Amino acid sequence: MRPDGSAHVTPVWFVYRNSRWWIGSDHNSVKVRNIGKNSRVSLALEDGRFPVVAEGRVALIHEGFPHEVVTAFEQKYGWDVSAPTRPGSRRVLLEVHVRRWLLAGTAQ
Repeated sequence: MRPDGSAHVTPVWFVYRNSRWWIGSDHNSVKVRNIGKNSRVSLALEDGRFPVVAEGRVALIHEGFPHEVVTAFEQKYGWDVSAPTRPGSRRVLLEVHVRRWLLAGTAQ
């Protein structure tokens, strides 16, 4: 949530592995602070033809990032998701466990 109570919505880089959505973030980001208060999230996935929304809960991974997830980010984006973005910062992985899919406007 933002200070005015509105939702905090941001584009993110992600990979899908082991039936989970994985998102990299700085440990001091607004999204990580919000997850510390409420682990429920929604992901809006849109390819221009078939938009879907996934709702679920997030687990924060602070260390011991799964090798295959780090490799997947490298292959997809050419990015080391485990590397700090600035001196003194730390990275976390958000592991999203989907509870419900909204496909074509229908909850499943």
